[in-house]
Amino acid sequence: MSTDVGVLNILFDRSFLVMLVVAGLAFATVVTLGLPLLERRSLGTRMKAVSERREELRQKHHAQLNKRNGLRTEPVTFMKQTLDKLNLQRILESANTRERLVQAGYRGQAPLVTFMFFRFVMPFLLFAVAMVYLFGVLHLSWPGWEKFLAALGTALLGFYIPDLFLSNRITRRRESIMRAFPDALDLLLICVESGMSIEGAFTRVATEIGAQSVELAEEFGLTTAELSYLPDRRQAFDNLAKRCGHAGVKAIAAALNQAEKYGTPLGQALRVCAQENREMRMANAEKKAAALPAKLTVPMIVFFLPCLFVVIMGPAVMKVMHTMH
Repeated sequence: MSTDVGVLNILFDRSFLVMLVVAGLAFATVVTLGLPLLERRSLGTRMKAVSERREELRQKHHAQLNKRNGLRTEPVTFMKQTLDKLNLQRILESANTRERLVQAGYRGQAPLVTFMFFRFVMPFLLFAVAMVYLFGVLHLSWPGWEKFLAALGTALLGFYIPDLFLSNRITRRRESIMRAFPDALDLLLICVESGMSIEGAFTRVATEIGAQSVELAEEFGLTTAELSYLPDRRQAFDNLAKRCGHAGVKAIAAALNQAEKYGTPLGQALRVCAQENREMRMANAEKKAAALPAKLTVPMIVFFLPCLFVVIMGPAVMKVMHTMH
């Protein structure tokens, strides 16, 4: 009984209560001052982990692009040595050669060296083939100087064959991109309005649109990669417009740049661009439909009218021939 009374006296002692309150306040002070430091350390650790993960994903994405598209393939040694030895790069490379190669889907130094090498080699190759064919295979009655001029014309044509191939490649690639671009723009609008970032939206749309257009999926993937490491995000959108080289894509890039600069809603800008793109596609379809009768005139005259005349006049001619016999 006396022990219980002693414990109660200690618990209700004024000095003990004061010490207890002071200890509680000191503990609260330590916790108050220490928790922000712990939270900052935890936040710094998380941000560091996010940064490391982002760098890992960026390197992985670049490795996939390099493996699939050869973005950093080394040029052929023989071709490069030939061009360097003869100092032909400045002569054969035009002002927009690199831009046209990018629009055709060829990136890096290797396609540029290959293009210039074939631009240099093709005239001599075709000239030799034309000389052998005209003087050795064909037995024409032409004079020698006419055959030589014809071979020179073939050599001049050989200089423009790489440009024709590149122009054809650019046209086919642009048609593939623009055939899937309206659907990709609608998907991009849905992703942005659902709350995704523009990088996530590009990545998602690139995954979904790959079955319809590999070229457009490749361009969106490159834009996502450029958005992750370029210091100016607007440069990534400008590069997308340059690579595609179409008015519709340039309008999208301008809208994204404006939204990035002034902070306007991306969804509203994409919605306006999507509507304009649909109207442009409908106008192109109407233009092709309006030009169809004029294009069908010559085939109808050449192929349809003779058959019609045979069907109409055939029985009468046969009857007249039978009567005369």
